[in-house]
Formats: sequence, structure tokens, C-alpha cells
Amino acid sequence: MKRSKLLALISTAFLCFGAAPAFAQNGPDLIFRKSVDFNDGIVCYYTAHEKGGVAGMFGVAEQSSEVSLACRQYAPVKFKEKFGQGDTAFSERRSLLFKRMHIVRGCDAKRNVLIYMVYSDKLVEGSPESSTSTVAIQPWAGQNEVPQCGEFLR
Repeated sequence: MKRSKLLALISTAFLCFGAAPAFAQNGPDLIFRKSVDFNDGIVCYYTAHEKGGVAGMFGVAEQSSEVSLACRQYAPVKFKEKFGQGDTAFSERRSLLFKRMHIVRGCDAKRNVLIYMVYSDKLVEGSPESSTSTVAIQPWAGQNEVPQCGEFLR
């Protein structure tokens, strides 16, 4: 991939994922920076391409970085401990030695929304792949108060 194309793609990704400063009062807010059931009332589903063949069968194939992510609230949200912006909520090995897939979590305290992002920590063929999903924390039956994610940030 040409350097200029890669830089444009990375710049676009930073803008899309809130890693650029707000441009105006109504512009994007910086939430956190980063180029499964979490037992807190949120569940995330992801799909990832798996390579087949002999190398895939024995778990030594370098898996691609393309992962899709969708997260939903399925129960009352209950935070068990404080967390930092961009803390890893889930991680999985995607190659024999070096590559891992990470799902990280952040909080948009102003809007009481959890943000989940999946990414690979090793570029394959110069392609920075990531996917983002958001969960607006909603009241649930039997829940007196809706927890505010900002109160649980470190």
C-alpha cells in the first residue's frame, strides 16, 4: 500500500474513533486512544475470518485482522470495578506467536454510553483494521437507578 494512502487511512480512522481533538463545540469528543460476556450486563459478539488448510488446522496460520463487532445490553448494567479509558475487556491470540485481537472499552461520560473497539495489535499487509460498537446504558426492569459509566472511570 502506498505511504500516502496508508496515512490517509490512518488519519480517517483517528477521526472516526475520536482520537482527534474536538473541532467545534458540537464536534467529536476524545474518549480514548488505541490505533463475549463481560459480566456487567453487556454482551459483545464478534466475527473473525479464520484461515483453513493445514496451517489453520494446527493453529499456526497468521489470521487476518478483519473483525466485526456488535455489543448490546442484555441485563441491568452493573460495574464491578473501576476501569480506564481503553482498558482491555477481552483478548484472544490470532497467530502462534505475536498477533492478538483486543476488545477495549471506553466510556462517553457525557452521554452515558459505553464504547467497545476491536483491533489487532499487529498489522497484516499494512491494513489497520478495527471495528467499533456502542451501548447506551438503559434502565432495566427492577433497576432503581441507571449507573453512570463516568462514575466508574479510573
